Amino acid sequence: CNSTYDLEQGAFTLAPEIVPIGPLLPSTRLGNPAGHFWTEDSDCLKWLDQQPPCSVIYVAFGSLTVFNKLQFHELALALELTNRPFLWVMRPEYTNGATEAFPEGFLDRASTEGKLIGWAPQQKVLSHPSTACFLSHCGWNSTVESVSNGVPILCWPYFADQFINQSYICDIWKVGLQFEQDASGIITCEEIKNKMDQLLGDSNFKERALHLKELMMRSVRGGKSSKNLNDFIEWIKK
Repeated sequence: CNSTYDLEQGAFTLAPEIVPIGPLLPSTRLGNPAGHFWTEDSDCLKWLDQQPPCSVIYVAFGSLTVFNKLQFHELALALELTNRPFLWVMRPEYTNGATEAFPEGFLDRASTEGKLIGWAPQQKVLSHPSTACFLSHCGWNSTVESVSNGVPILCWPYFADQFINQSYICDIWKVGLQFEQDASGIITCEEIKNKMDQLLGDSNFKERALHLKELMMRSVRGGKSSKNLNDFIEWIKK
């Protein structure tokens, strides 16, 4: 499976028959990955090249997450209030009536600080030196890609295992923060901005993420994951 002993020691202790060979990342293989849901916008990498190191908030919620208009509006306001550059993946059908949900004048104002795209070459974005943090739905592949690049995570899980992954990120690895909903079930723009400021203002999150990155890279470069994969190949040959 796409994991490492360093990420999930407890899980592999409970289920030793499950063998990790991760992290499985496009950057560790020859060629370019294929089979995307939508066409990637590689121009965003040129935009990232123009941003200061460790400054950009990368926002992407996978292929299934959908927001209602009010929640979408709060997220857009929060990104504007941070006064930081942001790269926001706005896939098709992200929300019903997305353009109507933007705060008035947001698109014009955002053109100076942010960039909105339909789909991103995520591994290249997360490994870019300008990326500071990842506002994510906490899907497992996205989580593995983020920690493998030493990028702290702001957690916004949508369903299924994403809530467990959030617990890993915030409670066990301590490389991210989660949001709290208000009484009506909305994550307000103030809450989003406050957690962004907290995450980016505390160097400990980045330091722990970089340490986890080092452990994971060691695992696939002659470490336990590498050995597990080689053992599996030898077993097939028998």
